[in-house]
Amino acid sequence: MHTNYNMNQLTLDITTSYIPKEDSTAWFINELVESLEINEPYLFGRPRNYDLSAMLKLVLFAYTRSVFSSRKIEQLAEESLPARWLTQEQMPTYRTIARFRVSNELEALIEKGLDSLVHYLRERQLINDSIFIDGTKLLADANKYSFVWKKSTIKYDKMNREQIITLMSELKEAHLASHIPEATSLTLDGLDEVLTRLELRLEELDQEVIQTKDVSPNPAKQQRRTLKSQKRKLSERRDKMADHQQRLAICGTRNSYSKTDTDATFMRVKEDPMRNGQLKPSFNLQIATSNQFILDYDVYQNPTDTKTFPTFIEKMNKAGRLPRYIVADAGYGSEQNYRYLEDELPNHTAFIPYSTMLKEQSKKWQSDERKVMNWTYNEQEDSYLDPKGVRFNFNAYRTTTDKVDGFVRDFKEYKAEKYTENKEVIPEALTQGGNTRIIKVNPSLEYFKAKQRTLLSEPENGKLYAQRKIDVEPVFGWMKACLHFSRYHVRGMEKVKKETGILIMALNMRKLAAMKRLGTSNT
Repeated sequence: MHTNYNMNQLTLDITTSYIPKEDSTAWFINELVESLEINEPYLFGRPRNYDLSAMLKLVLFAYTRSVFSSRKIEQLAEESLPARWLTQEQMPTYRTIARFRVSNELEALIEKGLDSLVHYLRERQLINDSIFIDGTKLLADANKYSFVWKKSTIKYDKMNREQIITLMSELKEAHLASHIPEATSLTLDGLDEVLTRLELRLEELDQEVIQTKDVSPNPAKQQRRTLKSQKRKLSERRDKMADHQQRLAICGTRNSYSKTDTDATFMRVKEDPMRNGQLKPSFNLQIATSNQFILDYDVYQNPTDTKTFPTFIEKMNKAGRLPRYIVADAGYGSEQNYRYLEDELPNHTAFIPYSTMLKEQSKKWQSDERKVMNWTYNEQEDSYLDPKGVRFNFNAYRTTTDKVDGFVRDFKEYKAEKYTENKEVIPEALTQGGNTRIIKVNPSLEYFKAKQRTLLSEPENGKLYAQRKIDVEPVFGWMKACLHFSRYHVRGMEKVKKETGILIMALNMRKLAAMKRLGTSNT
């Protein structure tokens, strides 16, 4: 046993004295960042006193160690040997680290690093010609009780406008003779003009009070008192109207937002420990994986996965990271997404079942007389015959328009034959209210549904779709259970996307290191 341990002995510090193992995450992080050849000068803003490569290595390493706080990253840079090796003994302050995590340079570095990683993985055949897409909700750095609901804002704005119309009507009868706009045409500029006129009228009343100061009771004083009260009420209503308009502008197409992070939307999160369906401010993270490597990502304010699919696929296609086969679960199955894939990506094959595809295979569904797919269709006469013998003939073409993105769906309307040949009413052709039964069929959607049923019925395609559960979903498990990342640490969509990029690269580095340790990679 060594007994000559002495902290006061003379030593020679060599920064390269420690070298991590080749199967460590620090080694892969160093190789990745060095391959980027970062030599970009810093031209704008405050003087930069840190190296971009060293900072990127440090932040990526910290995220692989589940260290997300800037102060704790500073501590890690001082106490961890791999971190000191990556930074070459540079020890930035927490302010520098926090500034770097939201810098404009980081986003470009992450995109460049992701391109380099995808190229690296393809060269070594660690990924194949298919991707698996899925999404998850991550909590925003916002107070869960700071919600603003769009419907409530519209409701209170309508009530406020009614109060404004009442006040302005009273003012018109007493003081003004101008036209009073309707509630739907009220504007802030119009209210400001009315308030200005009230100010002028109050100045006139002040002069009248001075001239008739000996009169008691003074009618000018009473009129001034009433007018001041009305002006104050109108001014308060005007401010409320401005606040409502601001809230609606922030909401946009969303149904809600958080006051502490206006980019966050209230979504239903599965990780709710009380299981009471509580909505929380969150972001919708979409990822695309291959062999459990994340090839691309994006963050959305929309809580539904269906609406995020076209923009996410387009982003991957522009970046050159979109392989031939696209696999996603039923949450992405919609007419809009199917049409986008067929029109914009004819050379790609998508395996995306629709929501009721699995249920349609059950005996209960196939024996349900209410389902149109179980009826008999006559192609020549373009009519349906239900199990009760009621015939539905083509009536008209109908369309519906999505309020959010304006997507138009075309339907064919079929109307039941109400009378027999003897002019007798058919009871089965009527609803409970006595109206003629009507059904609507979407031919375009039915075409895409039949196409997906044919594709997924093939054994090889079925095996590929089954691979989705063991490819993309474990990544979310590592993210939340292993890295303990379930909540963002920055506010604002731009900053959230930058932190997401760091998280994605950290997960990929962990995956590479794990494969190296298991001997399943040829790196």
